[in-house]
Amino acid sequence: MSDLKNIKSALISVYYKDGLEQIVKELHQSGVVLLSTGGTKQFIESLGIPVTAVEELTGYPSILGGRVKTLHPKVFGGILTRRDNTGDKSQIAEYAIPEIDLVIVDLYPFEATVKSGATDGEIIEKIDIGGISLIRAAAKNHKDVMIVSNQGQYPRLLEILKEGGCASSLEQRRVFAMEAFATSSHYDTMIFSYFSGDSDRFFRKSFDSAKPLRYGENPHQKGLFYGDFDAIFDQIQGKEISYNNLLDIDAAINLIDEFDETTFAILKHNNACGCASRSDVKEAFLAALAGDPVSAFGGIFVTNAEVEADTAVEAAKIFFEVIIAPSYTKEALEVFKAKKNLIVLTRKTKGLQDIQYRTVLNGVILQDRDVKKETSGELLTVTLSSPKNDEIPDLLFANRLVKQSKSNTIVLAKGKQLLASGVGQTSRVDALRQAIEKANAFHFDLRGAVMASDAFFPFPDCVEIAHQAGITAVIQPGGSIRDKESVEYCNNHQMSMVITGFRHFKH
Repeated sequence: MSDLKNIKSALISVYYKDGLEQIVKELHQSGVVLLSTGGTKQFIESLGIPVTAVEELTGYPSILGGRVKTLHPKVFGGILTRRDNTGDKSQIAEYAIPEIDLVIVDLYPFEATVKSGATDGEIIEKIDIGGISLIRAAAKNHKDVMIVSNQGQYPRLLEILKEGGCASSLEQRRVFAMEAFATSSHYDTMIFSYFSGDSDRFFRKSFDSAKPLRYGENPHQKGLFYGDFDAIFDQIQGKEISYNNLLDIDAAINLIDEFDETTFAILKHNNACGCASRSDVKEAFLAALAGDPVSAFGGIFVTNAEVEADTAVEAAKIFFEVIIAPSYTKEALEVFKAKKNLIVLTRKTKGLQDIQYRTVLNGVILQDRDVKKETSGELLTVTLSSPKNDEIPDLLFANRLVKQSKSNTIVLAKGKQLLASGVGQTSRVDALRQAIEKANAFHFDLRGAVMASDAFFPFPDCVEIAHQAGITAVIQPGGSIRDKESVEYCNNHQMSMVITGFRHFKH
């Protein structure tokens, strides 16, 4: 192939040496001249392989405490020279600059240093200058130069060296160049994130790992996940996770994080169709399932308590896609093994990033995560009657559910159990009617139940409909210019209403 380039010289300067030995030996056996610096040079010499110090090439020692080692025309000229350009050839001959055909380099561990809690001074010293410059130079001149910018590429490089006889194709070099620019852009993004802190002047995000999904939201759509799923979960068993699974899993952990006591929730299309808090996880599951056993089919199960065998046996009686828990007993896992496609996830870490963003109109919108959790002490009673002692926990329970449901939404609850909800409706009245109809379909007695709304009531019609269904207490953000009408209706019908002052829209 005409685009094949033989590797006659290589510059190697890496922070991590793992996996490097075989490559160095292969290069040496092929007669490649090696250039290196510092610790990498010592490593190569320890293998009994000759290597030339960069300082010998440049005529300058490493200076400024190692800040300047490779930044020299004899290094960068050898990388950037265009092999088919007569002017470049003439100049490198004039200045005795050797061509460099392969650059193997990695970067100081800036991101790891930040995570370690190091001082600002220590972090600044881990901002790589020479390495990032070598990466960009070699990637720019990939027509003639191969750039290897991270350890993950070593196996492929070794394969190329062995199969091609220390020669690479343009296609191979271009792929490595693309990956090099991914390395450099991610590195710069991490540095930017450290310096930007809470500033919102610029938006930069970078993810190094792309996980292909079976498809997107629908089979005709391509789907990918960028992120570190394994940092949050261990997948114990089950099929490959899909795009829709990821959306539901995200919704599930956002919901379960609202609760401190033992709680079990069942979700479908990002909304809870069942949820209950109990002292025992099995009882919590059964109460959650009772909320809507029809919608639970094919749903996502999530709990904040260990799943034991008796809970697993009950859950296994129906089909569901995913179960998430902090832990499982061995006996519970044995039960789930019979469902080989069931995705069983152990959650390793609690908490998600504080910032949320999504694409809109070819741009990005960003917001703080809604982490507000109302407490009993924050509730403002605006009616003549106050909620009963047993209604207050239900009001808070319902309010946490309504916060994690698609707007417009109404939640009906009693005894820390989701009786029904109306979600994603264009009017709050429709959401309430949907919830009442659903509760009645599953034979729930709404007398003494509570109602939560994600936003204020623009008219008193919702509290009137709720009262007629048996609802006795209401929690809502307040803020309507007609709040007074809803309050008056409650006062005239022995209902209590509390205001939180916080709207919880979710779109």
